[in-house]
Amino acid sequence: MSRCPPHPVRLLASALAAGALLTTAACSDDGGGSGAAPDTAAQARAAEQEAAKRAPTGSATGSATGSPTGSPSASASALTESGAKAALLTEADLEDDWNQVRDADKWRDRLLVGEVDVSDFLTAKTDAADCQKLLDSLYRDDLLGEPSGPSALTGFEQGDSRLLEQVAGYDRAGLDDRLKWLDSLPRKCDEFTATDDNGEKRTVQVTESSVPDVGDAREGLHVTVRGTAADNPATLTLDIAAVRVGTSALTVTGGGLDGDEISSVEQGARQGTERLKTVLNGGTPSPQPTNLD
Repeated sequence: MSRCPPHPVRLLASALAAGALLTTAACSDDGGGSGAAPDTAAQARAAEQEAAKRAPTGSATGSATGSPTGSPSASASALTESGAKAALLTEADLEDDWNQVRDADKWRDRLLVGEVDVSDFLTAKTDAADCQKLLDSLYRDDLLGEPSGPSALTGFEQGDSRLLEQVAGYDRAGLDDRLKWLDSLPRKCDEFTATDDNGEKRTVQVTESSVPDVGDAREGLHVTVRGTAADNPATLTLDIAAVRVGTSALTVTGGGLDGDEISSVEQGARQGTERLKTVLNGGTPSPQPTNLD
């Protein structure tokens, strides 16, 4: 015979756990005797009442603080303009020799401009539209869509490579849809061709990219665009990390003609998430991070 758990453990946080109710119904409070099972409906009502007393206000599930592990607390404030700016990465958050710039909002890479060749998508014409949307969103720096709340952006340079970060507040449903869309792109846009206004063709490849296990949800992409720059063969390599924290999110995009910057993008995603969580919980990010690898 299995040993019944102590009484406090058997108090349920939610009446939805009907299976657990049926299991504990046969247990007696003194731990002995088989006895007759008490009325299940009555026990469910009692469990609901007890759970209402014990559960934190506004929360029925989650950790003891009423929020999922790694998320801002239930009392976290909404993202503000000043908070979005405070959550942005600084040079101290990044390894190597990244230098912060003032005009990152004006960055645009012409290699990302092109009309997707629909003939590459013989079995799924709608995939071509998603791949066009990817190129356009990379060019405009709005992979997660138009923010519905405050937003801030910063950028860094290192040789011919760049690192761009945006922090913003979003509509939750729209944000989740965008993350699902990003997840679908390596399958939909594995490899395709885009043609610029001058008729030059570019080969674009899209694969998954690793993202640290941070935030509430995350997606990563690795994108290469092979074409020409200044009449010479060139390959633009970009790694992208998008991380959701509550209804806020950050995107870190790094790369350039020098090759990939995956390690810096991962570091930016990790440090940027910590800064965003700190801001949402009402704190001020440390000017000198201590958890750099």
